[in-house]
Amino acid sequence: MKTINGIVIKQRSFGESDKFADILTNEGIIEIPVKGVKKITSKNSSSVQLFAYSRFCIDERNGRKFLNSAEPIHIFYGLRDNLKKLSLASYFADILKYCITSEMQNNNVLRLFLNTLYFLEKDSEKCDFLKSVFELRLLSEIGLMPDVLACRKCGAFEPDEIYFSITESNFCCKDCHANSPENETGITAPLSLLKAVRHVVLSDLNRIFSFRISDEIQHKLSYLSEQYIISHLERNFSTLTFYKSVKDMKI
Repeated sequence: MKTINGIVIKQRSFGESDKFADILTNEGIIEIPVKGVKKITSKNSSSVQLFAYSRFCIDERNGRKFLNSAEPIHIFYGLRDNLKKLSLASYFADILKYCITSEMQNNNVLRLFLNTLYFLEKDSEKCDFLKSVFELRLLSEIGLMPDVLACRKCGAFEPDEIYFSITESNFCCKDCHANSPENETGITAPLSLLKAVRHVVLSDLNRIFSFRISDEIQHKLSYLSEQYIISHLERNFSTLTFYKSVKDMKI
C-alpha cells in the first residue's frame, strides 16, 4: 500500500455508484476508481470530490491502482460560493490534465496549483492576476519558460519599451523591434511588463504572487499569458471560454 497527497482535478462516473478520479500528485496525475463513492454511506465522498486536497492510501494490483482509503486535508469549499472562482479553477484543472502525465514528476506543479487555489479561494477580485501568474509559471515549470533575460538582438537588459514575441518566446527592445518578422505574434509594452514576467517565471514559488502592477499592465499581462499558453499548448479550452463569459458578471 502507498500513501500519497494529491488534489482531485477531474471526476467521471461509471456504474451506478462509482467514479474515476484524476488526482494531481508530486508524481504526476494518477487515475483511480473509487467504488461506492455516490452512496450516502461512503466514507471517501468528501476526500475525492472535485478540488479536494487529500491523503490517499492506494493499493496496486496487476499494474492497476485502487483506492483503499482517503482522508481530506483541505476541501477548498470557498471555490463553490462563486461561479467566477469555480470556473477559473476548472480552467486550471483542464490545463493540468492536458499537459501533465503520469510520468511527469515535479513537486512545484502541485505546489503552484495549491497556492493558486488558496489565493483564489480567499479573493475572487484578483482572478485575472492569479490566472496570469498560473499560466506563465506552469508553462515555465514544464519546460516552456520564455527567455526574459535580455533583448534577443542587442542584449539590452532593461530597455524602456519592449516587444515580447509570443511566437518566439522572447523579447527585443523598441529599437530592434523594427527588424522583427512581420508574422510574429506579440505585444508592445513598457519595461514594467517585462519585470512582472521575470518575477513570475524566475522567483521562488513562495514569492510569485508578491508583486503589484497597474490595471494597464495587468491587462497586457493577461493578454500575454493567455496567448502564450494557447500558442505553446496549441489548443484552446472550453473552460477558458466559459470563464471569460462570467468573469465580469456581478456574482
